Amino acid sequence: MMQDPYTMLSGSKTTSTDICRWAQALFLLHERIATRFARLEPRRRVLSYLQGILSETARKNGWQLAEFAGEEHPHGMQRLLSQAVWDTHGVRDDVRSYVIEHLGHEHAVLAIDETSFPKRGRKSAGVGWQYCGTTGQIENCQIGVFLSYITTKGHALIDRELYLPLDWCENADRRRSAHIPAEVRFQTKPELAAQMIERIQHAGIPIDWVVADTVYGSNVDLRNWLEHHHYHYVMAVACTEPVAFQTHEGRARIEACLIETRIPDQIQWQRISMCEGTKGPRLFDWAVVPLLHRWEDDGCHFLLIRRSIADPLEKCYYVVFASPFTPLSTMVAAIGCRWRIEEDFENGKDMGLDHYEVRCFLGWYRHITLVMLAAAYLAGIVATEKTQMLSAVLPPASSHAFPLIPVTIPEVRHLLGRLIWPIPRNMKRVLHWSRWRRCHQSRARYFHAKYHRDVG
Repeated sequence: MMQDPYTMLSGSKTTSTDICRWAQALFLLHERIATRFARLEPRRRVLSYLQGILSETARKNGWQLAEFAGEEHPHGMQRLLSQAVWDTHGVRDDVRSYVIEHLGHEHAVLAIDETSFPKRGRKSAGVGWQYCGTTGQIENCQIGVFLSYITTKGHALIDRELYLPLDWCENADRRRSAHIPAEVRFQTKPELAAQMIERIQHAGIPIDWVVADTVYGSNVDLRNWLEHHHYHYVMAVACTEPVAFQTHEGRARIEACLIETRIPDQIQWQRISMCEGTKGPRLFDWAVVPLLHRWEDDGCHFLLIRRSIADPLEKCYYVVFASPFTPLSTMVAAIGCRWRIEEDFENGKDMGLDHYEVRCFLGWYRHITLVMLAAAYLAGIVATEKTQMLSAVLPPASSHAFPLIPVTIPEVRHLLGRLIWPIPRNMKRVLHWSRWRRCHQSRARYFHAKYHRDVG
């Protein structure tokens, strides 16, 4: 009987020994952050929290993580995020150092982006009606600004800041109810990004490029800050971005989208792939034009234009600060890395990045940081497995065999969730939590009705 060719695979296969080694890596990572906790109880509980994040539990909030961990009630998990004494920023630094240790490379790209967390109420720190990238419309949400560290070995989120709208920063009652520290002031999203990159600088981490979308690329202050600190960048700008350039008639300043009409002889298109997509290379036509910086041609500032092959009228624009004579292909490769942060958001939200149900300022940072830690752990496993796979000496594959691709973050999490940290099925525990939820819902209904009677 002939074997189904889809079952004929060549390459290194994952074994039970690999899975056990992966699980052991989490315990070693937990030991690594142990000094950030003042007491044994929260130190132990954070391991359960991480295991719950990595499990296939549907919602990664305090209630379900407590049930997964076998605790009697959710108070301990809630206290871990709001009241327990531990160094949240120290764990953030541990996330960064762990990522650099496993993914570090001298040619690294730093991507800036934000993601939104839709909310129903008004009491969560920073929540408000603002543009929600998750849904593509104005919605009640919180917004977090993030950095992703990207190399040929992999990528992962390494820093985060919660954006607080101005009306939150100026409202003392709301600040007090969300426990926002007095020293926290209003900062724009680009200012939050600069603050995080400054931490990267102080840590002495080499970065080749900084990449971002128009929210950050159109901010002149951020671009000036990056140039002052010698960070090269490729950042998207709106088509209406004013740019200065040299024409045959002299120096001029116009909108980016009009530059082709002014100097058509300087626009030379090249077809280059910006990165590999799920269906192969992502090909576009590209052109680069030198820009004037403070009305001088310093050889370091450029306008990069991307044109769709399918629709030549569809164009995107990027401002570039780079070393003189930087190849166009190098600029394109840098901006192609920006999409990796979108993958980080997707993987993070699969692990519960947006499942938190905390209102306080500190609670947001703690949950986000622990999910980032779990994601960094998975990224480290994937990078290690990829290295071992590339270094292994494999027999030549037959023409009927399909080579195994390297394991991915979702696949590693799936294996760990099924084999190492499965969802408990103990009947006594399940029934206990059913009673707990019904009792809590009953109390909530009573106090909700009482509130409306009193105010009515």
